[in-house]
Amino acid sequence: MKSFRNDIIFYLILLLLGLHYLLNPFEMQANALKVVSAGLAMISLWILELIPMPVVALLPLIIFPIWGIDSLADTAKNYADPIIFLFMGGFFIALAIEKWNLHQRIALSILKKSGGKGNHILLGFMVSSFLISMWLSNTATTMMMFPIALSVLHVMGSNFKGKGFNKFSYSVLLSIAYASNIGGLATIIGTPPNIALVGLMNEEYNMNISFSDWFLVCFPLALTILSLLYWIFTRVLFVNKMDKDETTRTFIEMEYSKLKSWSKPERYVLYIFLATAFLWISKDVWVKFTGITLNDAQIALIGALALFVFPSGKKKTESTDSSDLELDASKVPGSRLLEWNDTHKMAWGILLMFGGGLALAKSMESSGVMKMIGEGIANYAPQQLIFLILLVTTISIFLSEIMSNIAQVIVMAPILSSVAIAMGISPIIICLPMTLAASCAGMLPMGTPPNAIAYSSGKIPLKEMLRAGFVLNLISILVISVFCYYFKISV
Repeated sequence: MKSFRNDIIFYLILLLLGLHYLLNPFEMQANALKVVSAGLAMISLWILELIPMPVVALLPLIIFPIWGIDSLADTAKNYADPIIFLFMGGFFIALAIEKWNLHQRIALSILKKSGGKGNHILLGFMVSSFLISMWLSNTATTMMMFPIALSVLHVMGSNFKGKGFNKFSYSVLLSIAYASNIGGLATIIGTPPNIALVGLMNEEYNMNISFSDWFLVCFPLALTILSLLYWIFTRVLFVNKMDKDETTRTFIEMEYSKLKSWSKPERYVLYIFLATAFLWISKDVWVKFTGITLNDAQIALIGALALFVFPSGKKKTESTDSSDLELDASKVPGSRLLEWNDTHKMAWGILLMFGGGLALAKSMESSGVMKMIGEGIANYAPQQLIFLILLVTTISIFLSEIMSNIAQVIVMAPILSSVAIAMGISPIIICLPMTLAASCAGMLPMGTPPNAIAYSSGKIPLKEMLRAGFVLNLISILVISVFCYYFKISV
């Protein structure tokens, strides 16, 4: 039934787009009309998700050359933009961290310091999820943290019944999802919408937003949201009176002890990760003193290449149990830190989406469509910048409750850029809050994958998610608007 409904919607969209193209209700020039028709088709398919989103992103490679919008060679260049390789390198590093369980060691190390007290455990989960999701996807972070959280809650449940334990369990499970979303705001590679925006700004407006530029503004922004969320959770929404519990502390220590000592692969991955992060942050200094041309994408690829080159340090004598190696050639003793077999977990479709979004944005810019839209909206937009940012942030965060955040940024960023140019301001000023807000939706399960994971556990009533998510949305709107108004990224 659902498939039949989707087919009806698909054909209805095709009919409406065909009528739009034939009737040309806004009397656009021929090239602009073609671009708008292709753009509306892509946007509709992205929003409704009738076919896989990465497949939709390939449409410009077919439609643009056929309609004469752009050549195949020029269109294809967008799918090899440097920003795509930045995210690819980040993906490879994240895969290595996950492969050798470095993320789990970091999380349990933080939880170990909680001492078994309710609020301290909550803070441990929030900080762990936040820090890990700065580098790994928010989905992978939540998937990794959830089993740990459920085990901890199971142990605590028998000792704290009747003492606000239900509220505490809601706060822990929701905090993992929310902190994973928030952590992704802090770095360019933290979440796909960030990469999409940086790519658009660089491609269309020659704004070279570096890793350090983003981090200096967005890390304190994300940390502020996380801090306020923790305060609201522990003081208002989910107050608990759970003191230190020896059983819980012992359980966390036992889980940590299972990790045994640091393995060679863990240490090597950590060294490469730290070196890559250091180069991202200090890149401008190195370029200034050495004269070597170096950008964030190159640094990410250098880090990724190192993972494929450096051996894991596992000797063949270290494992004699052939069952450990079954169907997993990537962990054969003597292998590299990262093998090509590991990359089947890569979100390759996201990279295609970036390319499709850039191709669409470039065609809308060159055909004059974006200028026309921007000038039209600018006539009705609030003239005071703070109110404009507040409006954009509010619309974005509630829209992302029902729409994919990456699709939202790909659709809205070019339009808002044109509005900004028509108003005489830099596009990044209103595109950045829109992009950050798109990753902060907390009210509905479909808002982000971490939200869906949390709700699918069956342990969080929807009313609790709505209540907590609404508060998160309000906090995010306030913090993002203030930071983006007063502390602008310098480009």
